[in-house]
Amino acid sequence: MTKLGAKPVRVLLADDHKLVRAGFRAMLDSLGDVEIVGETGDGREALELIRQHRPDVALLDITMPSLTGLEVAARVANEMQNVRIIILSMHTTEDYIARAVRAGVSGYLLKNADPVELELALRAAVNGQMYMSPTVSKQLVEDYLRRMGPETGPAEQLTARQREILQLIAEGKSTKDIAVALDLSVKTVETHRKDLMDRLGIHDVAGLVRYAIRAGIIKAD
Repeated sequence: MTKLGAKPVRVLLADDHKLVRAGFRAMLDSLGDVEIVGETGDGREALELIRQHRPDVALLDITMPSLTGLEVAARVANEMQNVRIIILSMHTTEDYIARAVRAGVSGYLLKNADPVELELALRAAVNGQMYMSPTVSKQLVEDYLRRMGPETGPAEQLTARQREILQLIAEGKSTKDIAVALDLSVKTVETHRKDLMDRLGIHDVAGLVRYAIRAGIIKAD
């Protein structure tokens, strides 16, 4: 391939499926102008690795344990504007695409895309452009965002902390476990939990789990 830049593109890879991750790693290696600085299958670890390595591009699966790829993308956009995010996804629905765009990603790449698209997406990202798989219509995204206007819907109205706690609750973590993981007091976690339940109108853990699955925050077993 032609060189992506004057020096290798530093890439971090995050996907909770080891075989998928291995496939993308092989494709990245084949490009010959990419340095993989880290990889993981956990969303929270992905965020920490991004903070540690400051890659040029992070390839993130949407649904990962601990923190979704979209949450990671939003935090990176706020903290590290020089790190470009490309979402790896099987989803072509309006909601997922629009949420990715709102999170400030530089690309939305379908996992069943032709391998050449990976190079195109990386090239666009390092040049400050956006790349979407051809099967994902940019016009569809623009129309959706125009119709919806500002972020709407219960999930979008939750704070980042509430969405984070929702995911951990849905993953079966206890209040104490969540407090330890997030370095918060148990009382603070209980307050966030009550607030998000009130916001969603859901007042039992089973309901929160079902909601998290529908919203793509966790995967159904």
